[in-house]
Amino acid sequence: RRYLREFLSDPRVVEIPRFIWFFILNLVILVIRPRKSAEAYKSVWTEAGSPLLVHSLAQGEGIRERLHRKYGEDVQVRVAMRYGNPSIRSQLQAFEDAGIRKLLVLPLYPQYSGSTNASTFDALARDFMQRRLLPNLRFISHYPDYPPYIQAMADHIRAYRETHGSADKLVFSYHGVPKRFLLKGDPYFHECHQTSRLLAEALGLNVDQWITTFQSRFGAEEWLQPYTDATMKALPGEGVKSVQVFCPGFSADCLETIEEIDQENRGYFEEAGGESFAYIPALNATPAHLDALTQLIEENLQGWLSQNQATSSRA
Repeated sequence: RRYLREFLSDPRVVEIPRFIWFFILNLVILVIRPRKSAEAYKSVWTEAGSPLLVHSLAQGEGIRERLHRKYGEDVQVRVAMRYGNPSIRSQLQAFEDAGIRKLLVLPLYPQYSGSTNASTFDALARDFMQRRLLPNLRFISHYPDYPPYIQAMADHIRAYRETHGSADKLVFSYHGVPKRFLLKGDPYFHECHQTSRLLAEALGLNVDQWITTFQSRFGAEEWLQPYTDATMKALPGEGVKSVQVFCPGFSADCLETIEEIDQENRGYFEEAGGESFAYIPALNATPAHLDALTQLIEENLQGWLSQNQATSSRA
């Protein structure tokens, strides 16, 4: 309930007048949804805890190791969650306590949306408003067409298919947002399709071998289409007997990939007559992914650090 309250109170996530949304959130959603969400999380929980947190911490450690090999202790790496813990505020405080004066922020949302990337910047700005001493700031707003990221995904999918075989259709499923976000100028829809196109090209796929869909909608209004669940229900009737699903917008496996895709949407496809469904795991903390993210970080640290050379201020 605490997490849902924080998440759904974000005006970047729910663009409904605050007065109206206050009553909907507190009198309806927070009464009904926490129990349903808890049951879903139980189905993906591991002995180590939340898959998202486990993978995210492993990503942070892998990037830290790579940067330390080149730059030593002059680079510190911390993982923060936009909602929940470890919080952005707590990690910013840890940096300040350590004397960090140069801050690079990388939201792990490859495709830009106001509801994710801009919301992360909002959280930073709100924290900075309460601090007297501010660091130099660089913010990586998106990376939907970053070549190492595209290549890492292509190699990951190719390796999976070499082991498990291919399918009639490869589905690229992204988290959805309301369609009105697109109509207001949010580039997310276009950047998702850009990533899919580049990934399909890297894999050498024909246009009839892949499709882009959008998942995780809620509420009655129209969201970005085609919907992943509706697509899974329709594909068997179109002669598609086998599918593989990959989620390019998720840097780590989480509730939306493990429970929603590999469990819920698998059921939709099989119930509609599909014969073979496979979810291709997210990049998580695979070496190629960590190498790509580290390279992206290094490119954005230009001028702040020199390899094997101490710096006058820490980053």
